[in-house]
Amino acid sequence: MNHALQRIRAAFDDAGATGWLHAVDIDSGAEIDANADRTVVTASVHKLCLLLALHQRAEQGLLDLTERVECAPGSRATGPTGLAVMLDPVRISLRDAAYLMMAVSDNAAAEVLLEHIGLDAVNAATDRLGLTRTRAVHSFAQMQATLREDAGPGGAAALTDPHVIARLRALDPAATNHSTPRDMTRLLASVWRDEACAPEGCAAIRRLLGLQVWPHRMASGFPFDDVHVAGKTGSLPTVRNEIGVIEYPDGGRYAIAVFTRAANSAATLPAVDAVIGTTARIAVDALRAQQPGDYRR
Repeated sequence: MNHALQRIRAAFDDAGATGWLHAVDIDSGAEIDANADRTVVTASVHKLCLLLALHQRAEQGLLDLTERVECAPGSRATGPTGLAVMLDPVRISLRDAAYLMMAVSDNAAAEVLLEHIGLDAVNAATDRLGLTRTRAVHSFAQMQATLREDAGPGGAAALTDPHVIARLRALDPAATNHSTPRDMTRLLASVWRDEACAPEGCAAIRRLLGLQVWPHRMASGFPFDDVHVAGKTGSLPTVRNEIGVIEYPDGGRYAIAVFTRAANSAATLPAVDAVIGTTARIAVDALRAQQPGDYRR
C-alpha cells in the first residue's frame, strides 16, 4: 500500500495538482487513504447528495418522482448543458430532471429539484448516513452567483486570473458545499449495498451514476469493455473532482473519491483530468492485489 501511495502522490505532482483520494473495496473494507479526511470543495459532486435526498423523500411518500414541473427559460440556473442551455419552456418529471443533473451535470435541473426538497433535506440525507463532514451550504445557482460577484467586472474571463481565484468563495471549503474523500466513498458504498435508501432507490441512483457521459477523468483509467465505471464529476476554476464506483466482471467493486486542485489556473488542463483516472487505477490495482485470484488487469 505504501508503494501505491507513493505512485499516487507522484502522479498528482507530475500533473501539477494537489490531490486527495480515498478508495475502498466495498465488500472487504480494504482501503487506500491519501489524505482522505481533508475537507474539500465538492462542486457538482454534491449533486449526488441531492439525488440521495430526492429518493429518500420519495421513499417517505413526500414527493412523486413522476411529477412534472414547468421550467421557464428566464428562471433557469446557468450552465453549459441540459436545461440550462435550452431556449424554450420545458415540462419535465422530477426523475428525468435528476437524469440531466447526473448525466450531464445540468445546473438548471439541479435547481428544479432543490426547489422541491430544499437544502435542509439534502443535509438531512447525508446526516442520516453519518456523513458528519459533508454539508450543502448553498444551491448551485447561489454558488454561481458568488463566482460572478467575486470575479468582478472582468466576468468569466477573470476566472483564470490567479489574483481573482485567490478570492473565490466557491473555492473555500468553509464557505461552500464541502465533504471529504472518505465521506464520499462511504456514501457510494452505502448506495451499492442498498443501505442509503430503499433498494429500488439505490438501484435508480446507481443507474444514473452509470449514465454520466464524461469519459476523460475516472473512466480514462479503466479502458475495458467489461469493467463498469459509474461516477459524478465536479468542476470549478482550478478544481477537478470525481467520485465513482468501479465494477469488475469477477464481482470486485471499489468506491473511489478523487479531489484535485491545480497549480495552473488555465481553464483546460487535460493532464489534471487524466490524473483522476490514473490515480484511481493505481488505487484499485493495489486493492485487487490484496485479494486471492488472478487480477492481472
